[in-house]
Order: sequence, then C-alpha cells, then structure tokens
Amino acid sequence: MVDVSTQPRIIVEHVSKWFNKRASRSMREAFINFIRRRPVRATQFQALNDVNFTIGAGESVAIMGLNGSGKSTTLKLVSGVLEPDEGRVFTRGRVAGLIEVGAGFHPDLTGRENVFLNAAILGMSERETRERFDEILEFSGIGDFIDQDVKHYSSGMFMRLAFSVAIHVELDVLLVDEVLSVGDAPFRAKCAVKLKELAERGVTMMVVSHSKAQVLELCTRGIIIKKGVVVFDGPIEGAVEALEG
Repeated sequence: MVDVSTQPRIIVEHVSKWFNKRASRSMREAFINFIRRRPVRATQFQALNDVNFTIGAGESVAIMGLNGSGKSTTLKLVSGVLEPDEGRVFTRGRVAGLIEVGAGFHPDLTGRENVFLNAAILGMSERETRERFDEILEFSGIGDFIDQDVKHYSSGMFMRLAFSVAIHVELDVLLVDEVLSVGDAPFRAKCAVKLKELAERGVTMMVVSHSKAQVLELCTRGIIIKKGVVVFDGPIEGAVEALEG
C-alpha cells in the first residue's frame, strides 16, 4: 500500500461546488420569457458537499456512483477544468486528463496538427512529440485520416487520437472519464491493456467508470460519491459491493 501521507499526487480538501439551474423548462419557455422581459429565475444545485480525499503516488483509484452523483465534477475539479467554490484541490506532477471527447482539439486543424497542439498543452516539447509521433499514430489507428480536419472525425476517432496522445506523454497522473466507453471493442481492449501497463509503471490514476470489470482489474481503491457526498473510501472490492448493495 502506498503511503499517501508522504507521497500525495492529488489532494481534495473540503471541496464544495454549486451550479446554477435555470427555472425555464424548455427553450420555448426561455424564449417567451426573454421576449416578455420576464426575469429568468435560477436555483442553485450543490454538486459536491465537503469532499475530502488524498491519492498517493502510484495509486489507481476509481471514483464511483450513480449518474448525477458528482463523479465527473470531481474529475474536472482535479484536472483544473473547473474551480471549487469552497475548499482546495492540489495536484503534484504532470497531469493528463481524458475528460471529454475531443477536449483540447481545434476543429479547423488536422489530426496531425492537433497531435502537436494537444501534446504541447500536456507539456511535451515539439522534439518529444516528433520522436513519438509514429507511435501515437499507430496506436490511434487513425491512418490516413491524420491529415484531415478533425471536425470531420467521429467521436470514436476523436477519443482514439486523444487517448493515444495522452498515454505517450511522460505523465505522473492520468485522469480518465467514461470517454473510454466510446469506440469499438478491439480498441477498448487495447486501451485497457495500456492502462494496466501505466498502472504497473507507477502512474497515478483516477478513473470514473461504470464498468465493474474495468475498475476491479485496474484499481485498488474505490471512492463512492452519493449526491455530492463521499460515502465510501476503501478497497475496490468493498466499493463495488457497497455500490451494488
């Protein structure tokens, strides 16, 4: 077991997050309110409530829960896509996140150009990217589409290229959302093997997945979030049982 007290990679400390939820039930109602200059009422929805956990170097941790529980919000806070309204989030080392399909890709650039852009965002030098470009392309399976504008890519092609870039970065922390449910079965199997390799290499992982088999294979620890509150933090087997119970 990694000593998270001496080697933290991720610290989430008393984090709370709210989102505004508009009262209009449809676009038609919102449009009528706009035309008639009626004020649009909004209520606040608390996505996370005083969430605390620490993930040590080399740990593979699954963030689990039902839809709407706050899993993806937690991942986005750790990645820096969102900021907490209360509390603090710390990460140590180079972080790569597969949070949303195609995030960080420019639709008017080719796949090749986006590889260099995305790799630079993740902290790779141009020289490093050139050295690893053939490996990135081979793993993605994009083939000749690499020189096509990515706005013509399917969501599966987006994911394959984004995943391929992320795993070829020298990274310390990998954040993975349900984007890996996109794509065909052979590619998902190849991704699973690569994630296992990264975990065995000591890369810290924080994974959001509904796949029981995937989290049992990849993770040693599970954190369950229910209605924005952490209700379980322990061995992955116990987390899976608690979620099914």
